[in-house]
Amino acid sequence: MFKNLLQRIIAYNDNFTVRARLITVTIAGLAFTMAIWGFIQLTALDRILVEQQVKRLEGVAETVSTFYSNFPTKRGLAALDSAMKDHVQSDVRLARIDIFDTSRGNVDYIAGASRVQYEWPDNIIAQVTEKNTPRYVKITTESGPALGLIYPVSGETKDSHIVVAIIGFSRANAEIMARANQLLILSSVGLLLLIVLVLGLSYGWIIGRPLNLIIDTIDESQKGQYIKRIPIVRRDEWGQLADHFNIMATEIQQVMASNLDLTRHLEDRVKEETLKVVQLQKQVDDLKQLTALGHLTANLAHDLGTPLHSIGGLANLLLEREGWPPDVAHKLQLIVQQTQRLDNVIQNVRRATRLPEPNFEILTIQKILNETLPLVEPLMQKNNITMNVDIDADITPLYLDRYRIQTALFNIIQNSLEAMPAGGKISVIAKAIPRERMVSITITDTGSGMSPEMLDKACEPFYSSHKDEGMRGLGLAIVRDIVKAHGGKMEIKSSPAQGTSITLYLPVSDDG
Repeated sequence: MFKNLLQRIIAYNDNFTVRARLITVTIAGLAFTMAIWGFIQLTALDRILVEQQVKRLEGVAETVSTFYSNFPTKRGLAALDSAMKDHVQSDVRLARIDIFDTSRGNVDYIAGASRVQYEWPDNIIAQVTEKNTPRYVKITTESGPALGLIYPVSGETKDSHIVVAIIGFSRANAEIMARANQLLILSSVGLLLLIVLVLGLSYGWIIGRPLNLIIDTIDESQKGQYIKRIPIVRRDEWGQLADHFNIMATEIQQVMASNLDLTRHLEDRVKEETLKVVQLQKQVDDLKQLTALGHLTANLAHDLGTPLHSIGGLANLLLEREGWPPDVAHKLQLIVQQTQRLDNVIQNVRRATRLPEPNFEILTIQKILNETLPLVEPLMQKNNITMNVDIDADITPLYLDRYRIQTALFNIIQNSLEAMPAGGKISVIAKAIPRERMVSITITDTGSGMSPEMLDKACEPFYSSHKDEGMRGLGLAIVRDIVKAHGGKMEIKSSPAQGTSITLYLPVSDDG
């Protein structure tokens, strides 16, 4: 019952502070403990008082039984009756003395003296006679509380069994118990108040101050100040809590430092990869411009070279004829000179726009893809595109120009990204072709694909489906030229709404 009461008190005080809860639980626990302790003390005191009164009544019963045993005659019984009345009248603590005979199976009254009215139950007297053991009972009379003693007389007199029943007032015992109960209540209340006062005063030193230190340190930690520690050096529970928190704060500080280093490292890596992407994009743009200028120069040389050669040839034929006035011959010579100068200019422009010579080296396809694919990862994440890479383990190293192959792969993947504006999937598969001593790199997308007409013109310079977005249509033309420069070939397969698959065939290294 007390446990349930304590639980209800704690549940009711859920919003209380720790101090209020501690005091409430302490008071409840102490009150319960002191109630039990007081009950035990009062019970023991009552038992002591009863035992003392029983001893006193046993003394009177022993005197009566001894007198009756020695003088069992009528004269002796009359003297005993007179003596009992005198004793009851003179001793205010006695309420009644009765003598009973149980020898005939009945409880017969022999003699007695009384101050109060009371009838002894026959069954109790019979039980005492049968067990031959004294018995006391608490009695309530019209004059107040009393204690009754039923005392069997030892031995037998003329085949009779004698029982002496005495009642003594317990008013003194009741007063003592009342005073003891009052004193216990007052002392318990005083002790509880003293304990509450001590708890209230000691709370700040035992709980409040360490708790405030811990709270302040935790608040600082929440602000990111993990360098602060709890300055508690005691070896109690607060000290253990402080040690655990300090260890945790040290570990968090180390993790934060590691994360900071990792973040810096990642930022540096991102900058490096971004720079690589920018450099590769610049290489692609430069290569596109050079290719465009190359095609423009080739067309210009073809379109201008023929009429210039015709003009120069006709001027030479005219100069072979004689009889021209000097000024006309001079002008014909100037025409020949200027046509030659224009031809030299065109040839110089063609040489200036020619692609630089490739720088070949032996590289594995794994290394090329590992250097190229991370560069397009930001573009893929931005367009919600996933990539699957499958490389044969037994592919022979290739003899190629690292940056041109990266440019070719970047161009193909960029075209795939443009064909999947709503997201999709790109797969890169590299396989060895031992019979042809080649390696195939197939890049497949799930984009919009190309019609047969578009597929036929895909590698033509300046051909593009994006008519309004500046200079386009050089991506696959550049890829084709790069693959040709490596002695390989390119194959394109595509269908409308079925995606596009571009395969690059590159020769393996002779040293592989």
